[in-house]
Amino acid sequence: MSCLSKINQRLNVRFGGRVTAREHDGCLVLEGALESWDDIVEAGLMAINRRRYDGLVNDIALIGGEIPPMRLPKLQDDVLDGATPDVLVIGGGIVGCAVARECARYDMSVLLVDKEHDIAMQTTSRNDGMVHPGVDLIPGQIKRHYNMRGNRMYDAVCKELDVPFRRSGQYICFHGTKLALAAFFGQFYYRLIGPYGRYLGKRAFAKREPNMSKTISAALYFPSAGVVSPYGLAIAYAENAVDNGVRLSLDTAVLGMTVKDGAIQSVQTNRGTICPKVVVNAAGVFAEEIARMAQDRFFSIHPRKGTNTILDHKAAERMMTIVSSFGTASPKKRHTKGGGLVKTIDDNTLVGPDAVETYMKEDFTTNAQNIADVFEKQSRTDPALHMRDAITYFSGVRAATYEEDFVIRKGKWTRNIVHAAGIQSPGLTAAPAIAVDVSRMAAELLGQTREVKQNPAFHPIRKGIVRANELTSEQRDALIRRDPDYGEIVCRCEQISKGEVKAALHRSVPCDTLDGVKRRVRPGMGRCQGGFCGPLVLQIIAAETGRPLEQIDKSAPGGEVLYGTIKEVRP
Repeated sequence: MSCLSKINQRLNVRFGGRVTAREHDGCLVLEGALESWDDIVEAGLMAINRRRYDGLVNDIALIGGEIPPMRLPKLQDDVLDGATPDVLVIGGGIVGCAVARECARYDMSVLLVDKEHDIAMQTTSRNDGMVHPGVDLIPGQIKRHYNMRGNRMYDAVCKELDVPFRRSGQYICFHGTKLALAAFFGQFYYRLIGPYGRYLGKRAFAKREPNMSKTISAALYFPSAGVVSPYGLAIAYAENAVDNGVRLSLDTAVLGMTVKDGAIQSVQTNRGTICPKVVVNAAGVFAEEIARMAQDRFFSIHPRKGTNTILDHKAAERMMTIVSSFGTASPKKRHTKGGGLVKTIDDNTLVGPDAVETYMKEDFTTNAQNIADVFEKQSRTDPALHMRDAITYFSGVRAATYEEDFVIRKGKWTRNIVHAAGIQSPGLTAAPAIAVDVSRMAAELLGQTREVKQNPAFHPIRKGIVRANELTSEQRDALIRRDPDYGEIVCRCEQISKGEVKAALHRSVPCDTLDGVKRRVRPGMGRCQGGFCGPLVLQIIAAETGRPLEQIDKSAPGGEVLYGTIKEVRP
C-alpha cells in the first residue's frame, strides 16, 4: 500500500470520508470540511510524513466558523509606490528585524515592512523571553539546529546591541524516586547530544532554590538557558538595522503580489506598490498568506495560543532562575512542556504559558480558567504561587506548522523568495542564527543578477537607552547634572525618569504611543500598571511630538487614551 493510501485510510477511519489527502508536486494537500477546528488540526497532524513529503497544506474548511481576516492599518498613502529595494523583508518581529540587520552587512538596499504601528507588536512581545537550551528538541529538527546555534550567539549579539541578557540557567524538576533515577541517567543523554545538563539531588537543588516544592526529588540543571526582553531585543535589532541604512515602513500591510514566470514582480501594500528583487517572508502567523500570494505555498500554519501571567517583584524573590516540573503538560497537548516559572530579565516572575489551538490569529484575549489551570500546574513546582501576586496577564499566538518545525529555505516554486516561517518556540533563541542564514540566502538570490559584496560601512554596535536606576550614585549624579530630566521620576514602581521617556521618543526607530514607550523603558510595567505614571507619560509624549493630548494613542492609531476635557482649564 502506498504512503498516500495509508494516510487516506487513517483519515477515513477517523473522519468517515469527510477528509481526503492528495499529492501535489512533492507536497501533501488535505481537503474536505469539518465542524471542529481541533479536528482540522488533528487531521493535519495525523497526515504528516516528513520523509515522503516536502510540506503539508491543510485546506480543510471549517463548517460554521468564520476565520477572521487580518487586521489592517488605517493608513492609506503612496509613500512606497515605485520603491525598488533589493530585499523586501515582510514582518517586524524578532526574526524580521534580525534578518534586516544581517542583510545590512551586504551592499543591498533593504526595506522592512510591518502592518503594526510599532516593532514587535505580536508574537515577539507576547512570549516568556526565555533563551532555550534546547532540552525538548529532537535531533534532526531544523529548529533544534537553529536553537543550538542561536543560543551560542546570544552573549555576543546582546553585547553588540547593548541589550540586557542573563544566563540564569534552567532547572527541570522531577518528583518521586523513579523519576529521580531517570533524571540521573538523563544527564548522560544530554551530555552526549547536547545541551549540557547536570544532575542535582534533592538536597543540592533545595540549596539552590530553597523555596520550591519539598516534593522535588531531583533536578537537571541546564546552564545555557537564559532570559532577555524579546521586544527589547527586536527593537535593538531594528534600530541597528536602520542605523545601517535599512528603510523601515510601519503601518504597512502586504495585500497582494504579482508573480510572473516563477518570480515576484511586485508587491501591493496600503502604501503603494513595491518592486523588490528578493522577498523575505518573516510574517509570523501570516506567513502562509504571504506564501500564497507568492504562489509558493507548501506549508500551513495552525495558530496556537498561549497565556502568561506576570507577578509582582516581591514574588520574584522566591526563585532565582527558570524552574519547571517534568510531567506538568496535559497528555492531550503533545507540543508543549506545560509552561514553567521564569525569572525575567526585569526581575519579575512569569508563570506559563499554556497551549490552545485556535483559528484566530490575532486573538490576544485572556481567559480566567486558562490562567487558573496554569497556576494549578505550576503550584506543583512552587506551592506558594498565588494569583494575588499577579499584576498583568497577556496572550500570544504561536505560528506552528503541522511538521512542528521551522521553514527556513528559499522558495519551492517561486525563485526570488526566502521563507522564515513556522517560527514558534524556540524562535526567540533561534533568531540570531536564522537571520545569518536567511540574509545569506537573500544575498545569493540577488547575486544571480549582480555581484553582492560585504558592506564595509556596516557598524554592529548599538547603544541602548541609559537606565538611570541601574547606575551607581556617582554616575547618576553626573547624568542628572548633564540633563536634569533624569532626576525627575515618572514611574515610581520601576523608577523610570522623564529623561528615559524622552529618549525613547527620539531613537532611530521612534515611538509615539504609551505602549511604545512602555516596551522601551518600562513605565507602566509595575504594580500599578500605569495608573499613576500613565498620565505623566502621556503629557511627555504630547510635549515632545507637538500633538494634542487627545491624539496620543495607547498602542496604535484609533486607540486614543483621552476623548476630551470635562471642564474648562483656567489660567
